[in-house]
Amino acid sequence: MLSYETDSVYGTNTEKAYKEILKGKKSTPVIVAVIDSGIDTLHEDLKGILWTNPGEIPGNGKDDDGNGYIDDIHGWNFLGAKDGSSLKEDSDEATREYYRFKNKYGNPDSTLDKGAKEYATWEALKQKIEKPSSQTKLQYKTMAKLQENVNKCENILKTYLGKDDFTVGQLDSIQTTNQDVLLARNFMTRLLKSTGDEPTSFSEFKMEFDGYMGELKRKAESTEVPPNQNRERIVGDKWDDITDTKYGNNDVMGKFGFHGTHVSGIIGAIRNNGLGIDGVADNIRIMAVKAVPDGDERDKDVALAIRYAVDNGAQIINMSFGKPYSPHKEWVDEAVKYAQKKGVLLVHAAGNDGANNDSVPNYPNPDFADGSPRADNYITVGASSHGLAPDKVASFSNYGKKNVDLFAPGVQIYSTIPGGNKYGSASGTSMAAPVVAGVAALVLSYYPDLSARQLKYILEKSATPLPDGTKEVNKPGTQDEKIDFADLSVSGGMVNSYEALKLAATIKGENVKKKQHKAKMKAVKKN
Repeated sequence: MLSYETDSVYGTNTEKAYKEILKGKKSTPVIVAVIDSGIDTLHEDLKGILWTNPGEIPGNGKDDDGNGYIDDIHGWNFLGAKDGSSLKEDSDEATREYYRFKNKYGNPDSTLDKGAKEYATWEALKQKIEKPSSQTKLQYKTMAKLQENVNKCENILKTYLGKDDFTVGQLDSIQTTNQDVLLARNFMTRLLKSTGDEPTSFSEFKMEFDGYMGELKRKAESTEVPPNQNRERIVGDKWDDITDTKYGNNDVMGKFGFHGTHVSGIIGAIRNNGLGIDGVADNIRIMAVKAVPDGDERDKDVALAIRYAVDNGAQIINMSFGKPYSPHKEWVDEAVKYAQKKGVLLVHAAGNDGANNDSVPNYPNPDFADGSPRADNYITVGASSHGLAPDKVASFSNYGKKNVDLFAPGVQIYSTIPGGNKYGSASGTSMAAPVVAGVAALVLSYYPDLSARQLKYILEKSATPLPDGTKEVNKPGTQDEKIDFADLSVSGGMVNSYEALKLAATIKGENVKKKQHKAKMKAVKKN
């Protein structure tokens, strides 16, 4: 939210925009869909801004608005089961592809053309899955013991401190003769201090550690557990059939909505209410669309989630997820085209592999497999740092002069987290994307006649260089290789709310003509 000139951090100049540009101006509400892991709909800083389906009567067990989804009051859960539960863990796409190719070509009698692109993919997947999985089993076994100790120490320290969370400073202040507490304190202090960039709290460390362990577990089991087993057992849809659309349930919260709750708070946590944090945009409604498990999201769920959001009035869709394989890219492509036709802006996280998206595939993306012109309603976002550390750009962030549009703050972002009106920090391009989605919503709420294409243009054109004049930065994914910040993205800059609003004020919205045309057609029909 802050500005470099007043706060010495790489902020977005959002507070400056509210004070100097937006004060006294009226805005219109903007619906932002968050396709993610779910949202804590009871959170004090979010429940007042949730989108509510005007066509549904809560709890009557009927599809009142006829959209095919029963009681979708605040959105829909594409990971839901008929009994009300949800799929928490799913396999990664590489493993699913490995099994698909293995079933098709993994026998001596296979007639696969060894010169075909598909064969090259199969060979690459064998190298990626088979040998690493055996090595990962040993690694997971070792790390599982560490995880067990972490959980034991967590329970001891939380009970002793009487808190749900704690910091290194609070651990250092513990004075006791209780040996269990002292051992737990020393163990946890060493662990938190050994992570390099020291986490601000245990909950932040735990989130990242549990995510790492989940990924490690999936890799360790990748050649043992059938990759569609959980999906078939819990969701029960035809996961490989895009025409099977009526599945899931209306539980958009569930028990594992950390990621989606954090993302939603960044976009639009209620401003100026004296609680927790202020989101970027001040007049929005968050539509919850649950489609991202622990593991890789499925193309089918992503495609249907985009269509659901568009059909139910979303003007902006945040997509803080991604993966290196997309076996049904055509399904997602059609959904992106649908959003483009309906004038909906898609904001996507670039990825956290420190990779160049110009040369390493990252899905979904705005390039269509059928060769159609690139989507003009699609923004890909990399993560910048706060400017106070040597790494001005997040070391984990993906980048690309052709395939990443701009950067936004994505390191140590403080936002809403689920479970009792809590707040915490997280890092990732997953946090940078909602910053941009929030800025887009802010601009659109004050200039509602702008089209998705115009919003993308405004955000890119108004993006600014690093505010302290830094030109060269550490290239993400490397130790000390330097690169011009301007070469990391299409715009060469960081999102800037203040400049975006200034530019928006000079542009006549394309949606004015659409509104005039609709009014004219309505008058013709009436006469």
